[in-house]
Amino acid sequence: MATARTTKKTDTQASPQQVEPVAAPEAELTYEQARDELISVVTRLESGGESLADSMELFKRGEYLANLCQRYLTEARTVVESAQTP
Repeated sequence: MATARTTKKTDTQASPQQVEPVAAPEAELTYEQARDELISVVTRLESGGESLADSMELFKRGEYLANLCQRYLTEARTVVESAQTP
């Protein structure tokens, strides 16, 4: 299962941790990679141990990943339905 990793900015301003995919950049994420990272994001959010800023970044990442997964599923449904149509 892919897990999210975080990196901190080193500038003088306090900033939230950035959540990045481990396996591949967004453009190259497979459905399975996006799903696994989404599971990791949800687990972190449900644990309640993140700061508000980090939670907001995780939430945004989760929304992106959920939409990406939905696009994959919609595309797969279209392919299956077109294959079943005579």
